[in-house]
Amino acid sequence: MNKTLLTVASAIAVTLSACNSNKMEENPFLADYTTQYEIPPFDQIKYEHYLPAVKAGIEAQNQEIDVIIKNRALPDFENTILALDNSGQLLNKVAYVFFALSESDNTPEMEALTPEISALYTAHSDNMGMNEALFARIKEVYDNKEKFNLNTAQTRLLEKYYKNFVRSGALLDAAQKDSLKAINQELSKAFIAYNENVLKGTNAWELVVENKEELAGLPEGTIATAADEAKARGKEGKWVFTLHAPSRLAVLTYAENRELREKMWKGYTSLASEGEFANAENINAILKLRTKKANMLGFDCFADYAIDNVMAKTTKNAEDLLYKIWKPAVAKVKEEVADMQAYVKAEGKDFKVAPWDYYYYAEKVKAQKFNISEDDVRPYFKLENVVEGLFHVANKLYGVTFTEMKDAPKYNPEVTVYEVKDAAGEHLAVFMTDYFPRATKRQGAWMSEFKGACNYDTINERPVVYNVGNFTRPSGDMPALLTIDEVETAFHEFGHGLHGMLTRAAYRGQAGTNVDRDLVELPSQITEHWAFEPEVLAVYAKHYQTGETIPAELVEKLIASSKFNQGFATTELAGAALLDIEWHKVNDGKDVNVAEFEAAVAEKLGLPEELTFRYRSTYFKHIFGSDGYAAGYYTYLWAEVLDADGFELFAEKGIFDKATADAFRINILEAGGSEDPMTLYKQFRGQEPNPDALLRNRGLK
Repeated sequence: MNKTLLTVASAIAVTLSACNSNKMEENPFLADYTTQYEIPPFDQIKYEHYLPAVKAGIEAQNQEIDVIIKNRALPDFENTILALDNSGQLLNKVAYVFFALSESDNTPEMEALTPEISALYTAHSDNMGMNEALFARIKEVYDNKEKFNLNTAQTRLLEKYYKNFVRSGALLDAAQKDSLKAINQELSKAFIAYNENVLKGTNAWELVVENKEELAGLPEGTIATAADEAKARGKEGKWVFTLHAPSRLAVLTYAENRELREKMWKGYTSLASEGEFANAENINAILKLRTKKANMLGFDCFADYAIDNVMAKTTKNAEDLLYKIWKPAVAKVKEEVADMQAYVKAEGKDFKVAPWDYYYYAEKVKAQKFNISEDDVRPYFKLENVVEGLFHVANKLYGVTFTEMKDAPKYNPEVTVYEVKDAAGEHLAVFMTDYFPRATKRQGAWMSEFKGACNYDTINERPVVYNVGNFTRPSGDMPALLTIDEVETAFHEFGHGLHGMLTRAAYRGQAGTNVDRDLVELPSQITEHWAFEPEVLAVYAKHYQTGETIPAELVEKLIASSKFNQGFATTELAGAALLDIEWHKVNDGKDVNVAEFEAAVAEKLGLPEELTFRYRSTYFKHIFGSDGYAAGYYTYLWAEVLDADGFELFAEKGIFDKATADAFRINILEAGGSEDPMTLYKQFRGQEPNPDALLRNRGLK
């Protein structure tokens, strides 16, 4: 650590100690963690610790920034950019934990804390981003960067901070800055309200079945879980299905009762659209605020603002990619629907395939065409075995090992903690998994961290990374048996995890997943390819009862069917991405009828009537629950161009080819945001990505 940073750290330690030494000892955030590898001491953290720790963290970073500003030495990379990059570690320490648990363990107590903590955090971010004296020093380094003999990573970090400050309003006048601060505070409130409505609406909805005959077609495990859910809700002897993915998708895919499927589909697609938890007002508020923000910062609409700072560069470039995919995907959907309609007719039924029929008849046609069903393969996908498959792939590709830390702190009993080591036995990271749904957890799956990383001079801080999912729970004697989609999701999030765990980037602002938004999905999506490779399946796909390895003939069927229903999957994904962009091209500041807007976009696109958008706007948390993927949902397909093209190299050289794996590890997983992402990709691949690889991967070309 350099001298400046030591001075800052010492000053802050003295100040905090002077405030109240007893409180410092009592609040685990305000002292050094004594846990192994600085895992947060979850067993010691209490609700009352969060707010004081956030306030202390804000004060600490303010002092750190004050030291930077008052430094009499001319601004340079070390005393300004590096010092800024290293600031805020106390605040990060508490923020990592609080915001992680507000997503995965959002108890009423956490929910009550969220508005105040989010408001404090937003205000602090704004105050920093609009700090004129701090920006003046950053700008001076930026304007004179040729004088400092900076390496590529240092130049990238400098440019990142300069642009982030400009995009945060650093060049605005005082009145404009006040307006932008107010906008950001209102956005923070709207995000909280939106997310609470989605979570509460999800938990409030239930589909109660009293007659077991109505459950025909559903897997035994699903029925058992529904019985458990009913018992937990005081409805023993009945069956309760929820909007959580394992329950919802099971009904839509297997329930022979068409009325039951329709009820589930309508329940899901109307989530947070009306009544007590309606989100239309929040959506309109968010859109208006984002437009004002974009306009204030010199952009015509929020889409232009969001995409300006990533690989795509322009809204048109993002749309061009999506439309290139859209046409062949829709054409494929028409083929898929025709096959389903023929199946309906063969059953002697007379109705047109509706959206609530799609999953069900897709599964029927799949079984007919390939003589395989989900029920055939699920017994081989016991969760614990799938996790072994994840670790096997990581070991074969990158030489890393995972060992459970049974006594490590955890925020929920269902969390499992692992130590990750490299091939030489050196500690790389801590990895946590949290795979089952609960009422306090939002839907979906994601990766993040409790502790970041940096690696320069004598500093080598290693991360604490976690994966969260909402996979099928065990029930009674039945273990957690994953669907094909859940297996893919596990590999996907693990790819994000590897990006965080294997990072060797020097600086905090470039480590792990701190990369351009349209690159961040590359490690996750390319990792999915290994899930169903025969060589990998032979390792982890073991029957949960017999221990038998998945038969070769079943593997062949699984591979043969892997591109089945890709019209639906691609149209659903591309449609959601296009809906996202259309929302964020709106710039007239007028209220929008959400349902009518979606219908207009669907008509414009020619969305097949048998489909709907992957997420209706009222629960499209990627784009309205935060700014994370707003005008950025397209990045899943942008990154898929990269991952499909990149995996073709692995397929050519061998899926565990050491040279190819090393090139991917060094240039993508370790490098983080230290270099231009396209430069890094070409260093790995040896060429620019071929967009047609995506179409080939999905069987659309």
